[in-house]
Amino acid sequence: MKLATVPRAGWSRPPARRARAIRERLRSVYGIPVMAPHEDPLAELVLTVLSQSTNDRNRDVAFLRLRERWPSWGAVRDAPVAEIEEAIRPGGISKVKSARIKAILEAIGEDLDLSWMASAPIAESQAYLCALPGVGRKTAACVLLFAYGLRDVPVDTHVSRVGMRLRLLRPGAPFEELHDELLAITPPGAELELHVNLLRHGRRTCHAQRPACGACALARMCPSRQR
Repeated sequence: MKLATVPRAGWSRPPARRARAIRERLRSVYGIPVMAPHEDPLAELVLTVLSQSTNDRNRDVAFLRLRERWPSWGAVRDAPVAEIEEAIRPGGISKVKSARIKAILEAIGEDLDLSWMASAPIAESQAYLCALPGVGRKTAACVLLFAYGLRDVPVDTHVSRVGMRLRLLRPGAPFEELHDELLAITPPGAELELHVNLLRHGRRTCHAQRPACGACALARMCPSRQR
């Protein structure tokens, strides 16, 4: 089910009461996720790279193989890319991901220290992360939210699909806009909740090709239901 692109000029941000109603309905189905910041931004960076075009299980297997083979991120950075590729092979497209992981670690510098992000302005951290090889807003948001609990909301394919179908987000908008707009309608402190619950809904009910509208708790609130 593909939505027609809505021009920016023909779009207006949903009212706060609608965004709140959707958030509350999602909460009634999926609860409020609890996940303390783990304060390991490098691990989050690598994990997010490994998550691309694969499922969580394969991502986690690849990540564990990487950590078991090398004792530190510095050792991963200094390892031959072919060995990194072999270690993360269960995660899929390992040739691309291995080169990207090595390039990211090399670009960060000798100390591999991102702890400064815990207290830095969020825009500064976003700009730094997005300047790393192959890192975009979604990966940057994952690092800031999951590592440090900072105010950012990752928008992946599930979150963007559900958000567009519910008209929380403009159909056809680029990911930069999607991140800005989802953050704008998310109250401070609800970043993790909205990301996780939109993601869960996209995986369990609001599928890409055949959404289960008949079993959807948000069906009456969804303007895309009849499409």
